[in-house]
Amino acid sequence: MKKIFNEIRKLTEFEKDFKKLTKRFKTLDDDIETFINTQLKLTHKLGVDNKGVFHISGLGIEIPKIYKAKKFACKALKGRGGMSGIRIIYAYYEKEDVIEFIEIYYKGDKANEDKQRIIKYYS
Repeated sequence: MKKIFNEIRKLTEFEKDFKKLTKRFKTLDDDIETFINTQLKLTHKLGVDNKGVFHISGLGIEIPKIYKAKKFACKALKGRGGMSGIRIIYAYYEKEDVIEFIEIYYKGDKANEDKQRIIKYYS
């Protein structure tokens, strides 16, 4: 399979979030692959805005651009479709073509992204 992005990285905190959520949502490993191959490809490679990914503004960070993905299909959350309630926060370095996952959370557990984490790493 052809690589879509030059590199995909995950912050240590993302790995911890992911591991915790995987215990509850067993399909997350596959779901994240699908997410990269569909949603991220649509947004950053094909320029298609299907209202699934939003640029987070007001952080005072120019580069990289920080995004919040609201459309994340999780097979473990049957019947929820793309609006499963799982959110992914990530950075996209356009020039380097690198995706860096910052945070993943379930909306039922917390309402919003950890802005402190984002600022800690990117400002």
